Amino acid sequence: MNYVLFDESRRNNLLPLTFLRPVADIRFGILTIREKWERFLNCKTSTLTEDYLSAKFPLVKEKENIIINGAVCPNNKLVDEIGRLQAGQVLVKGDTVIAMYVNEADFEKPGRAVDEVETEAEFLEINNTWDIFAKNELALTSDYELITHGRKSQKIPAHCLAIKPENIFIEPGAEVLAATLNASAGPVYIGKDSVVMEGANLRGPLAVCEHAQVKMGAKVYGATTIGPWSKVGGEVNNSVIFAYSNKAHDGFLGHSVIAEWCNLGADTNTSNLKNTYDQVKLWSYPDESFVETGQQFCGLIMGDHSKCGINTMFNTGTVVGVSSNIFGSGFQRNFISSFRWGGVSGFSTFLPKKAIEVAKGMYSRRELDFTDVDAKLIQDVYNLTHNYRRM
Repeated sequence: MNYVLFDESRRNNLLPLTFLRPVADIRFGILTIREKWERFLNCKTSTLTEDYLSAKFPLVKEKENIIINGAVCPNNKLVDEIGRLQAGQVLVKGDTVIAMYVNEADFEKPGRAVDEVETEAEFLEINNTWDIFAKNELALTSDYELITHGRKSQKIPAHCLAIKPENIFIEPGAEVLAATLNASAGPVYIGKDSVVMEGANLRGPLAVCEHAQVKMGAKVYGATTIGPWSKVGGEVNNSVIFAYSNKAHDGFLGHSVIAEWCNLGADTNTSNLKNTYDQVKLWSYPDESFVETGQQFCGLIMGDHSKCGINTMFNTGTVVGVSSNIFGSGFQRNFISSFRWGGVSGFSTFLPKKAIEVAKGMYSRRELDFTDVDAKLIQDVYNLTHNYRRM
């Protein structure tokens, strides 16, 4: 069977994190949603998404296909029910389409199948950007059980302080140096070839993914994910950092989501709680206004390739788009669109030609190839976000 992960309308609720990726490639817990499905299904998946993203995330069609909602996380019951679908059937829960069995021709004439199968299964899903940190404890704990089931952790070094060591898993090649690992409130996962430096204090639920680094003296509270090849220092609480992003210095990051290829300058701080203790409003791309999150704690949502200078201060509930560069004293505004250069004193446009040059340099430092497809995606997002730069 051929499996395809599809985007639907909630993709817009997850902007700016989905400007450069399908929903399924959001990191949520230890793994991306795609990685979860591929582990459960034991096969590779392709993607049905926006036309401009399809060059990097192509759709693979076969005679028989099951398409699966990329915002929904798998579990054994869901996978079992999906496996029993027949041609023309769709698995739903309420108004949510979870999966559909389609033939190749159905991709050319989209429409909801008439034979609906209602599931009673409970499952984890993301509907909005703040769900990624608010539900990260559930996702991380589930991923931990999936990844470590039937496996044995590497030995915890004697020079570390381990609290509830049975909930700590260290992958081969990881280096943990004189750190405190407290798994009493949730599991602590240390990924392959990652480094946790001296004096770091880690409290679960927490994932330090492969090749990630936790700097000396860092204080990291759960539920936090430090994505592959990312670097973290200072204080972090209940945040999700995607791959290849850095918050390597002192400063506080709380109840936040940082996409790929971002860099937070030294002593960058995010406010994650209003002085009035009111619920936080956050910028919504589909509404083009600030909407209620239902969250009392909400910090920073930052899109791919964005950066900020030293001592930057982000206000409670701030959204930053793709490839913006923020600097200067004082609290930044709560919505900064894509391809902006500046801060409190004003912004100019950060042109895509320069954004592409910077991205190439970052890829080169990681010994990765920045392709023409990657460059075109940045240009496409620049064009898509033109109107927001007028705000």
